[in-house]
Amino acid sequence: MNPIVLIPARMAATRLPGKPLADIGGVPMIVRVLRQAQAAGVGPVAVAAGDPEIVQAVEAAGGRAVLTDPDLPSGSDRILAALREIDPAGAHDVVINLQGDMPFISPNLVERCAGELVMQRQAEVSTLVTGELSPDDRSNPDVVKAVIAHWPGDLGARALYFTRSVLYGEGPIWRHIGIYGYRRAALERFTATAPSQLEKREKLEQLRVLEMGMTIWAAITHEGVPISVDSPADLARARAYAKDHA
Repeated sequence: MNPIVLIPARMAATRLPGKPLADIGGVPMIVRVLRQAQAAGVGPVAVAAGDPEIVQAVEAAGGRAVLTDPDLPSGSDRILAALREIDPAGAHDVVINLQGDMPFISPNLVERCAGELVMQRQAEVSTLVTGELSPDDRSNPDVVKAVIAHWPGDLGARALYFTRSVLYGEGPIWRHIGIYGYRRAALERFTATAPSQLEKREKLEQLRVLEMGMTIWAAITHEGVPISVDSPADLARARAYAKDHA
């Protein structure tokens, strides 16, 4: 296996425009994500940027960035465009799609996501889940819940569904962490397919993978949920965290 980590980023985020360059403790957010990915040591790291400003910030920090078409419809399309430019010969057979808004993600999680594709030969895509933080998670539509074929003691399971809705019945709630490992052929097949009906209904891209009949393996982590910056309140929380931890 020869992984590469790609981080999609664009300035035109709806809820927090310009967030890749948001200052967190004196460091642009996208640079923090880049450094966490590099620390994982799973392979080369690059940012798939939708804007020249992001490229400039990454290169100023000594990283690699590829400028992609700003009109690409999703982060997955963006990383595939960057992958084809960086690696046209297809040497990298696994692609880690790390979201550019998790400035403090543990390098262990990046490594775990890649490693699952070694352990789970049947899986075409890997991702991570963790336990709920509070009972409020169950009814919060901003918390994506993973429905997995899990038995007690398992370290991971096949993903059956993802939803923003409240899940019925007793049992654990698994929060989804937005990092994916794709086998290269699966990424190419996925991006060549139109958005599915469930994907459009839930606004969750990973449902397209399941509707296509591909296997997603969800590894369970107990490291908790990384801070994800999607709003001004999230950014304030990240800045407060940086004061105490980084």
